[in-house]
Amino acid sequence: MRLGALFPQFEIGADPAAIRDFAEAAEALGYAHITAFDQVIGLNKESRPNWKYVHDAEDMFHELFVLFGFLAALTSRVELVTGVLLLPMRGTAVVAKQAAEVDVLSRGRLRLGIGVGIKPEEFEACGENFKNRGRRADEQIEVLRRLWTAPLITYEGRYHRIGDGGLNPLPVQRPIPIWIGGITDAAIERVARLGDGWLPNFQPDDVGRRAIETMRASARRYGRDPAAIGIEATMTIIDRTPDQLRAEVEAWRKLGASHITVNTMPERWVEAEQRWNKASIGHLTNPTAHIEAIRKFRDALPELF
Repeated sequence: MRLGALFPQFEIGADPAAIRDFAEAAEALGYAHITAFDQVIGLNKESRPNWKYVHDAEDMFHELFVLFGFLAALTSRVELVTGVLLLPMRGTAVVAKQAAEVDVLSRGRLRLGIGVGIKPEEFEACGENFKNRGRRADEQIEVLRRLWTAPLITYEGRYHRIGDGGLNPLPVQRPIPIWIGGITDAAIERVARLGDGWLPNFQPDDVGRRAIETMRASARRYGRDPAAIGIEATMTIIDRTPDQLRAEVEAWRKLGASHITVNTMPERWVEAEQRWNKASIGHLTNPTAHIEAIRKFRDALPELF
């Protein structure tokens, strides 16, 4: 099982030195990857009386490809993971080009986690269609892999038309791994059909176990080996004892997780659950505190590294 660190974007701020320090510390401490997630346009919840989402305009999100281009120059080993990039909110060829460039600059360390999004207003702000995002994402995945594995392609689908063109440079990884986020029925089917891995947002309980069993059964129906599909869990580590942390790691191991990302933000991962209380106990308020938290976790559970 590979252990990674979640990029603490809500407290990291806009100081490049703080971003550098966290990435360099995560790598030096032995974390295998850094996962960061995505928001292009933050929506103002104050003007939306029926707000039901976790993230809003108050939360800071660095642009993922620019961030990872920066981190590629500062690190040499740690994998860079988008967890998740809202793929149908972006043009496919541009994503292919940006991802290939990060993979080149990092010498093959990009893992592209993708999702389809849940907020219609964000799609409207980006000039994209919310209603067909799932169908477009399926085709986008196919086009991305084609563009990453051949100098020139000709492709004509429902949403894409490329006539004898391609990327230069191509990525180091051909293709770049695509992991898929989400826990809806559609997301689970997409993982089973198309994903190199899965980035779910549930706990290692009966709900999580049933979802993983469903994904694996679907993968077998598509003629795929479920064991070849990675699973990256996210695990909150603040305000927890070493025994509690060790027990959760073991629970994920029993469910077959291949990766765990440790989270130092008091984040609620499922939209239907209680929203994150920014004044909650254990809230870390500066980048140095997040570095100390991932250091403390490593020191408490050294056998995982």
